[in-house]
Parts: sequence; structure tokens; C-alpha cells
Amino acid sequence: MNNINELGEAKIGKLMLKYFIPAFIGVFVNALYNIVDRIFIGQGVGAEALSGISIIFPVMLIMMAFGMLIGIGTGVYVSINLGKKDFDGAEKTLGTGFFLMITVSAVIMVVTYLLKEPILRSFGATEETFQYANDYLNIILGGTAFMVIGFSLNNVIRSEGNAKIAMTSMILSSVVNIILDLVFIIWLDMGVKGAAYATVISMFVLMIWVLAHFKSKRSVIKLHNINIRVNRKILFQIVAIGMAPFTMQIANSFVQGLLNKKLIIYGSDLAVGAMGIINSVVTLFIMAIVAINMASQPIIGYNFGAKSVERIKETLRISLIAATVIAVGAFVLIEAFPGAIIKLFNNDSEELYSITVRGIRLILLALPIVGFQVVASNFFQAVGKAKLAMFATLFRQIIGLIPLLIILPGFWGIDGIWLSYPIADTMSAIAVGFILWREWKRLPETVGKAAVENK
Repeated sequence: MNNINELGEAKIGKLMLKYFIPAFIGVFVNALYNIVDRIFIGQGVGAEALSGISIIFPVMLIMMAFGMLIGIGTGVYVSINLGKKDFDGAEKTLGTGFFLMITVSAVIMVVTYLLKEPILRSFGATEETFQYANDYLNIILGGTAFMVIGFSLNNVIRSEGNAKIAMTSMILSSVVNIILDLVFIIWLDMGVKGAAYATVISMFVLMIWVLAHFKSKRSVIKLHNINIRVNRKILFQIVAIGMAPFTMQIANSFVQGLLNKKLIIYGSDLAVGAMGIINSVVTLFIMAIVAINMASQPIIGYNFGAKSVERIKETLRISLIAATVIAVGAFVLIEAFPGAIIKLFNNDSEELYSITVRGIRLILLALPIVGFQVVASNFFQAVGKAKLAMFATLFRQIIGLIPLLIILPGFWGIDGIWLSYPIADTMSAIAVGFILWREWKRLPETVGKAAVENK
């Protein structure tokens, strides 16, 4: 219970650091095992296999989108209920969220399996890469429930103030995945199937771990069987707040599918593999900013429920500064040493190397202004501003990136693809910055209105 009380009483700086460190370790290790997957495949199987796995990336984004829809939506409302000292409401939220996790996982698995060939073709699979992508997807689909439940419940663990346990969850599944990658891909020579089996088993371990937590004495709230059902009011709350990250991930998936097709038209299968490497590298640094969000979300959510405006503002201020420092540092590192990073994934193909170096340098030109946008979207979610959160996450993809990916390659070829990203990031930064400034000034009104509505 001390973890809950400190959300409303401890100094924000120390509290952020306490929550950030385990969140960062957890997401860093999680991002690292995705990178290790690609390193093992790129070095142990080949460049075409790496391109085939990159085709699966949009499908994985869709699966993650549903995990974010339920996990973030559930986590935010658990935090708000705990801030109001409504433990029964928090447990009912958890139960409804868990029911959604099971139901949605089954639907995703069945629908994706039935439509897998047209899905893979639409995301850019060619005759050279289709078999790799198909082999991987067949296995991954079997672990859909493990992924959605594990990811979602771990977010709730963090929302109840158990940041170190959430960190341990991510480390556990990541270490299992890396060890099994080594065994299945390198020692047993199972190729992309080995990578898929390693991922599914690691997600199963994660699911068992987080389920055990909510039945143990360590948890602030419990997962009671009686609460595992549909509460319509709670369901709509979860979906409303989780819709922004969900829609963002779906848009990301669509963008990745469009991107893969454009890369094949203006480049080659190796250009798709290059984008897979770039995504891995960028994810590693963006995850550090996501860790800031993970640290701030329970603090903002709790204090929103407790009507503590100044603590919310201080948390947001620290988050914005930290995210910008990380984004600038990542920009300098990647722009200065792109080659050394890229050779970790594959050092046999000079063509893959040259495409990736050019691409990563152009794509990340606006990275320094990306950090505050990620924080802003999380802030809107944490204070229940679902529509603004959705706008902040979709503006870059729908209004900026998709039209640019369609138009610019016609003028500048593959460079037009790479340059679409920094242009879209700049457009989004201007729009989101204005909205964030406006909501900062309106925060006392927002908190007061929420308090009245919840009476």
C-alpha cells in the first residue's frame, strides 16, 4: 500500500526516477530481444530472411495494438480509481480488461490465420520473402493470447505502483527469448521458425508470471474470477482511453505495409530489410522515451484522481525535459556512427549496408523533436483526454506520413521515402506543441470538471 500512497506524497523528481529505472530496464531488454531476433536471423540465416521477418512487422504491430488498447486503457483507469481510493472499482476494471484480453486474442488469431496470405502480400511479401514470413507468422499466431495478456497485465502491474515487478516481467521474458534464439537458430539451425518459437515461449512465460502476480500477496489489486466479465461502463472507459494508442498502432501497421510496397517499387527486397534494421535501432531509443511515459502514467493518473494539479504539472515538466534529452542524444549517436550499428545485423551484404546507412540518416533528421510528442500523447491519455490523445498520435501518420509516402517517392525515389519521416515529424511537432500548451493552461479546469463528473 506504501507504493500507492507515495504516488500522491513523494517528491516528483525522486518518484519519476524510481519508476523510470525499472521501466527503462524492462523496455530496453524487451526492445533488445527484438533486435537480437533480427541479428540472429540476419547473421545466421541471411539478408532475404531478414527481409521476410520485416514483412511480419506490420502484423506484429496489429497484435501489439490490441494489447495497448486493453492494457493502457485498463492501466489508466486502475490508476485513477486508486487515486480516488476506489479499490473495488480498480478490481472491476482489471476483471473487465482481462475478459477483453481473452476475447480479442481469440478473434485476432482466427481472423489473421484465415486471411494470412492476402495480408502478407498486401504488406509487401514477394516470391523471395513470402515463405520466410509465412513460416514465422504460422507459429506466432499460436501465441497471440500470450502476447496480448502478458503485455496488457504487465501494464496494469505498473499502474498499481509495482514498477520493479513490471521490470522483472520484461527481463524474464526477454532473457528466455534470447537464450532460446541461440538454441533454436544457431545450435539447432531452425531458421526463422526457431525465432518464432523462441518468441512464443517467452510470451507464455510472461503471461504465467503476470497472472501469478495478481493472485499473490504482492499485488495491490486482485484478479477475482467474479470480476472477469463484461461491465459495459468500464468496457467503454477502457476502449475510449486505449483507442488512441490502438489507432496509432493500426496506422503504424498500415504505414509499414505501404512503406514495404514503396521500398520494393523504388528499391528492392533488401530495402525492406534495411527498414527492418532501422525500425529495430529506432525502437531501442524510442523505448527509452516510452519508459518515461511508463514512469509518469501512474503518477499522473493517481494525482488526476486525487485532484493534485501541481503534481501533474511537475510530472509532465520533468517528462518533457527527459524525453527531449534522450531524443537529442540518440540523434547525435546514430548520425555519428550509423555504420557500426548496422553491421551488427548483417556484415555480408554491401548493398544492404549502403541502403541502411543512407536511410537511417535521412529518416532521423527530426528525431530531436520527437520526444516531447510521445510524452504529450501519454499525458492526454493519463488525464482522460481520449480524443486529443488520438489526434496527437494520428496526426503524424494519417495527415503527414501517408500522403508524403505516396507523393515524395515520385519526385526523389527512395530518398523521398526516407525524407517523408522528418517532414511528417516536423508537421506533427507544431500541431501537438500547440495543443499541449493549451491543455497545460486548462489543466485546473480539466481536473475540476472530472471531479464533478465522478461525484
